[in-house]
Amino acid sequence: MAREGVGAAMAPAAAEVRYGIVGVGMMGREHLHNLAHLAGEVEREQSVRVCVTCLADPHPESLLLGLRLAAELGLPPPQTFSGHRELLDSGLCDAVVVSSPNMTHSEILMDIIGYAKPHHVLVEKPLCTTVQDCKKVIEAAKQRPDILMQVGLEYRYMPPVAKLIDIVKSGTLGQVRMVAIREHRFPFLVKVNNWNRFNCNSGGTLVEKCCHFFDLIRLFADANPVRVMASGAIDVNHKDEVYDGKVPDIIDNAYVIIEFDNGCRGMLDLCMFAEGSKNEQEISVVGDTGKGEAFVPEGVVRVGKRAGGRDGVVTLKAEDERIKYQGLHHGSSYLEHLNFLSAIRAQGACSPAISLDDGLLSVAIGVAGQLSIEKGRFVTIEEVLSS
Repeated sequence: MAREGVGAAMAPAAAEVRYGIVGVGMMGREHLHNLAHLAGEVEREQSVRVCVTCLADPHPESLLLGLRLAAELGLPPPQTFSGHRELLDSGLCDAVVVSSPNMTHSEILMDIIGYAKPHHVLVEKPLCTTVQDCKKVIEAAKQRPDILMQVGLEYRYMPPVAKLIDIVKSGTLGQVRMVAIREHRFPFLVKVNNWNRFNCNSGGTLVEKCCHFFDLIRLFADANPVRVMASGAIDVNHKDEVYDGKVPDIIDNAYVIIEFDNGCRGMLDLCMFAEGSKNEQEISVVGDTGKGEAFVPEGVVRVGKRAGGRDGVVTLKAEDERIKYQGLHHGSSYLEHLNFLSAIRAQGACSPAISLDDGLLSVAIGVAGQLSIEKGRFVTIEEVLSS
């Protein structure tokens, strides 16, 4: 998170960075995979040792799966704890990856920020499930210039997305006027205690899943969101599921329109019962002189200028040689960790690329979308941020 004077209170660069992981479910183990691959690479190239020293999770089965994975990866067995406070008290780590269920982020982050010993933080998206909790975390973090905090909006690092970002920033497309993202994919996966089946736990589909895309749309638009209009419903998935007498209330499809203060408009087309798709994500950015598209997982970017027409469209293969582990997100989580480690090693001279403010705005757009579906009207970002 960018803050003035952050380097002044930072400790000197260490030859070893010790990680703890809070939440060892699917994403926690994905982080373990990435850190294991990162460790070997940076030790050879940067003479810094990266190690995962501890895991925390209230569910014994998740801890056991984490220990098994560590053994499979050839890592020393991490110390395990049933909660994040015990992990902090252990003194075993310098950085904490928060990959616990969404509704736990706020409490865990506030405890880490309030802890006497500084721990750098990589928190999975969404930052928190509500705008109010995001704002509390941001205000608390301002009092800790000795802590670096990065939000896990790693889709920015997917090679085709990153290449399209570079193309847009270069001015090749001119002034960006429209951004459209289509995600057509499979339903939500099963998580521990089925926490992700309910809005009260996840923040709602537009917060839980789509904060990634709202972050990207805002990045491409290079502007602040003003108002949001959305239409969505539960049409196919989870309708026959019942947990403790309750039927899931998470939407499985939506259209979301976002208006920005520079006149740009963005749109998300989400469908979570579209397994029969060649690409899971298709991104279109149109400027006043050209158009760029990115396709994931195809790994292709297409760029064309208005003057060149269809025959002038160029197709580029997007790759990043730094990626040593593809994982669940096409190498983006590996690059996310590489960026986070670089920020830690820089002793505050640079900040993580994805700040707490970025996390807040991605949540705010999602919250506005959820409210728009509920109320059937445009919802302003000011309304959401001031509530």
